[in-house]
Amino acid sequence: MASQTLIPVVDLTEAQAVAELARLAEEIAGHDLRYHREDAPVISDADYDALKRRNLAIEARFPYLKRADSPSETVGAAVSEKFEKIRHRVPMLSLDNAFSDDDVRDFAARIRRFLKLGEETPLRLTAEPKIDGLSLSLRYEDGELVHAATRGDGATGENVTANAKTIADIPHRLNGQPPAVMEVRGEVYMTKQDFAELNARQEAAGKQTYVNPRNTAAGSLRQLDASITAARPLKFFAYAWGEVSEMPADTQMGMVRAFADFGFEINPLMAVHDRIEKLLEHYHDIEMQRGELAYDIDGVVYKVDDLKLQERLGFVSRSPRWAIAHKFPAEKAMTTLEAIDIQVGRTGAITPVARLEAVTVGGVVVENATLHNAEEIERLGVMIGDTVIVQRAGDVIPQVLGFVEEKRPADAQAFEFPTVCPCDLKTPIMRELNASGEESVVRRCSGEFACPFQRKEHLKHFVSRRAFDIEGLGDKQIEYFFDDEGGLEIRTPADIFTLAERDKGALAKLKNRDGYGEVSAQKLFDAIEERRTIPLERLIYALGIRHVGESTARTLARSYGTWAAFETVALKIAEGDEAAREEMDALEDIGDAVIDSLARYFNEPHNRAMVEALVGQLTVEEAERPATDTALSGKTIVFTGSLERMSRDEAKAMAERFGAKASGSVSKKTDLVVAGPGAGSKLAKAQEFGIEVIDEDEWFRRVEAL
Repeated sequence: MASQTLIPVVDLTEAQAVAELARLAEEIAGHDLRYHREDAPVISDADYDALKRRNLAIEARFPYLKRADSPSETVGAAVSEKFEKIRHRVPMLSLDNAFSDDDVRDFAARIRRFLKLGEETPLRLTAEPKIDGLSLSLRYEDGELVHAATRGDGATGENVTANAKTIADIPHRLNGQPPAVMEVRGEVYMTKQDFAELNARQEAAGKQTYVNPRNTAAGSLRQLDASITAARPLKFFAYAWGEVSEMPADTQMGMVRAFADFGFEINPLMAVHDRIEKLLEHYHDIEMQRGELAYDIDGVVYKVDDLKLQERLGFVSRSPRWAIAHKFPAEKAMTTLEAIDIQVGRTGAITPVARLEAVTVGGVVVENATLHNAEEIERLGVMIGDTVIVQRAGDVIPQVLGFVEEKRPADAQAFEFPTVCPCDLKTPIMRELNASGEESVVRRCSGEFACPFQRKEHLKHFVSRRAFDIEGLGDKQIEYFFDDEGGLEIRTPADIFTLAERDKGALAKLKNRDGYGEVSAQKLFDAIEERRTIPLERLIYALGIRHVGESTARTLARSYGTWAAFETVALKIAEGDEAAREEMDALEDIGDAVIDSLARYFNEPHNRAMVEALVGQLTVEEAERPATDTALSGKTIVFTGSLERMSRDEAKAMAERFGAKASGSVSKKTDLVVAGPGAGSKLAKAQEFGIEVIDEDEWFRRVEAL
């Protein structure tokens, strides 16, 4: 989670809530992308859950401020363009989380209230280990496997059929007499032993080793070359379903047993109980066995066993009412704090990182842990040389919880937080004022693009998937070219677009460098060339201006239309033009934080020179301006339920194109609700307010008539 002092939700003003919801939407979307599509998360599960809970708490307090792109309405991440897309006939939704036994008791109580069940009436629930892997949906027709798809964004997944067919646990043909259409869903995973043996082979061959079984399994399944997947020891547990032409059973447990009859592996620890205390006892039994299991799990999933009751309970937002995931507490270990290093992020944020004596936590070797900021180090009271308690609450950078006082050595050293950046420029480290007028806990290097650390991180952001998305030019390649001294250096964004031309005169051409050949070098040059033409909103986002995320970049692009118009206003604001500032301040979701950042960015001569050099290499596409004269102009529209002909993002873009605003929540100000199958509380609220409700087909008829 971001290392900053957060204002309690109960103390937020409406303006602060708007800004916080925007920040959370952007941050969570980035983490969703890194986890679900790139298989490379950068925060722990616990920190991610904390972000989601804060977002939900703000939405509960300010329901009318809920964003159209709210994280509470999304599942997974957008599908990679590398794979063919497959639309799920039945959406693959995510589960709400429980973090304590009392949360589970509350879950059961909510179900009883909804179904009007008395305490004396048995409530049968299944409990199954939550496998830490990659969700997969397998579609069988007349018993034959016809395609396999990842979760994707819940509505559309990636076609990984060829890869799935290489997994021994996935039958190509079902046993017995399966339904004519049977979509079986489950988790692709890798055992701890297979993962260790794979890493041993990688190390023996002098190749890079992998971080953990989950990311390795996910990356293995999402290979473009199925032969790579075939070489990886992947396994599959079946536990759920999508579209089924005829149900083989009328209970959750019955369905899973049917999967076993069809030829699938099911988890032997799955059980059914009709009392919550027995369910929790089963959870704690599994928790005790966790370290001895052959595979990683991060909790236990409970589901109402009776499928008719599941149907009655239905869904709320993106999650079923009839299921919940009971997460395990974070895993901990003790080790020695050997040093504290300073890292400089893209926006200059200074983060202290603990360098630890290597220790295994939950099957992963940990050598680094985040210390967040100077205040956190002071709060923990840790010193270099201490024996510290390390918590791994997910698959990524762990955190230090504290130190063991009785183990503190006599020569332990206090850490002095630096006042200048560790870069060669030694620029001052500054603290900004937060919304309350107090100094922020976040310290930043004031060097901006002049600081080589920030410059490198800016370049990584520039080529990221949601910015320029240049195939073959990722973080590792940026590191390589940034440090190059043979004529192929990339120190500014414009350098990317002169790389091919400079290669002609380089002493050691790229095709002759380690890691490259003639084909791979040409592919990189071609990929760069493809990005010379770029949409305006992507360019604005790629510049890495603080507080300007994707949604803000989109708003700015659609409001000003062309690069020339946007740059003109930005330069005027940098020069202190109040009229230009007021013009931008009038835009929806644009406030002082964004405007001040733009002013600082374009007031810096180095930044202006860098941007001018870059734009000189590009053709910037005009943004599509929202229509102002259609029947939808100025209307507020809510899309709810399962959309079958378009994704949520497509629906929102379509509404905005015709001058409407897509909202994530229904209020008295809503003009129209487009409801698909499974629409729940939003549909009920629309009917209560007397708001017009149409289906997806009628939406397309109206749009086509505009």
